Amino acid sequence: MKVENITPILNVSDMAESFSWFERLGWRKLWDWGEPPTFGGVGCDKSEVFLCLNAQGGRGRGSNKFTFGEEGGSAADKGCWMSIWVDDVDAVYKLALEQNIDVTMAPENMPWGVRELHLRHPDGHVFRISRGIECEQEVKEEN
Repeated sequence: MKVENITPILNVSDMAESFSWFERLGWRKLWDWGEPPTFGGVGCDKSEVFLCLNAQGGRGRGSNKFTFGEEGGSAADKGCWMSIWVDDVDAVYKLALEQNIDVTMAPENMPWGVRELHLRHPDGHVFRISRGIECEQEVKEEN
């Protein structure tokens, strides 16, 4: 088997709100289908996520404020969890705060060698924004 690409599909309750949420993170709406739209896609660089209105998977925001740690509830949200690998976790954190996006874990260096941030979509999907710590150290050494 040769895999060319993987595109997750998120069950969302509001297409316009979901497009807007991704746009606040710097993604762009790529397309939509239906009148009114019930399916669509958002993208950033070479990555794409499909959005499906009220279908294709589960969703549901938990009552948990955090998604990791002693006070966290990593099983409380019923939406999809996705890892998104970026060049600068702290820049995404700053943008998320500026755009009033739900941050459920501030950037933290994890014992498995990753700097990680958690963001939550309004429908309970959690995005693990990550970068390898070795990559962070290489960038600092270059500058």
